[in-house]
Amino acid sequence: MESNDYIQFFDGGIEPKLENLGGKGASLVTMTSAGMPVPPGFVVTTAQFDAFMDEAGITARINQLLADLDPEDTARVDQVSAAIREDICSRPVPQTLRDQTIAAYKSLMDRFDAPVPVAVRSSATAEDLPDASFAGQQDTYLWLDGVKTATEHIRQCWASLYTSRAIIYRLKNNIPDQGLSMAVVVQKMVNSRVSGVAITMDPTNGDRSKITIDSSYGVGEMVVSGQVTPDNIVLDKVTLAVVNEHLGDKHAELVPDPGAKRLIEREVDADRRSRRSLTGTELTAVAQMAKQAEKHYKCPQDIEWALDSDLPDGENLLLLQSRPETVHSSKPAAQPTATPGGYFGGISSPTTPAAGGFSLGSITASLLKPSV
Repeated sequence: MESNDYIQFFDGGIEPKLENLGGKGASLVTMTSAGMPVPPGFVVTTAQFDAFMDEAGITARINQLLADLDPEDTARVDQVSAAIREDICSRPVPQTLRDQTIAAYKSLMDRFDAPVPVAVRSSATAEDLPDASFAGQQDTYLWLDGVKTATEHIRQCWASLYTSRAIIYRLKNNIPDQGLSMAVVVQKMVNSRVSGVAITMDPTNGDRSKITIDSSYGVGEMVVSGQVTPDNIVLDKVTLAVVNEHLGDKHAELVPDPGAKRLIEREVDADRRSRRSLTGTELTAVAQMAKQAEKHYKCPQDIEWALDSDLPDGENLLLLQSRPETVHSSKPAAQPTATPGGYFGGISSPTTPAAGGFSLGSITASLLKPSV
């Protein structure tokens, strides 16, 4: 199957456009075109979402519900969100659109010796922008098996454009709903042995001469959401020498359960907790990947990465997402500091580290802009 108006494969050779693919989808297509190691997949474009919404005839009602909505009235926002999402999830998807997605899914599965699980990820047109942070506002679904399950969750991603959190964020930041649309990424799921996030600066002070990496065992969702305290390593961006590091507790990991065909949370044993989740070689590779993304996009990047257990060493580091860093990048570059601290963000203020010189949490969580 070839890319078209409704489906765009990461390697389909079509120029990525934000208005067609959303922030995440455009980034994945761009990174694939640049030769970066991105797991294969396709994007259900905004044209398919727009066609569905036109056929369902609910856009006018959505606009009416959102008109004059007070972002401080959270109870009313919750009611409006639930009503809109129910409308989107209950209306039939035109068969011609369903056929496009089913054909794309089958084409993706044909690339492998046996069917593989996929991740289904929202990609709104107003996300991952240089001056706004929408991380975590729309839905992502992991380790999905079968075309029926995938298509059901594509619709859930469409509906997540109108979560209460997303509605409030747009209202408080004066982001109009007119012209807003949703693409959805369908991507081979990575069987993550170790995963995490990296940012091409020190987020405690915006020092762009550093790279900061959080890593932990299993699928990276527990790092991104702050459910585990990951390892945190600060490296010099030029030499890639370790400047500072702190071993996190890494008490749990998300891993696949083949029988249940889903991810389960599993306790990490004491021995693995006590050592760094990345080897020296792997740490260097993650840092080099982060530098490559920054060089390509020409601005500091916040990336998500994973080491795939199903691939051999040297080929198993994959890039899952790269988006502009949105907090420090709008400020003048900080001068290099002699004694930067590690950082996990989220619980303590960057200027008031917790005991031992570290704040606990995840880099990604620390970079979310306040919605006020």
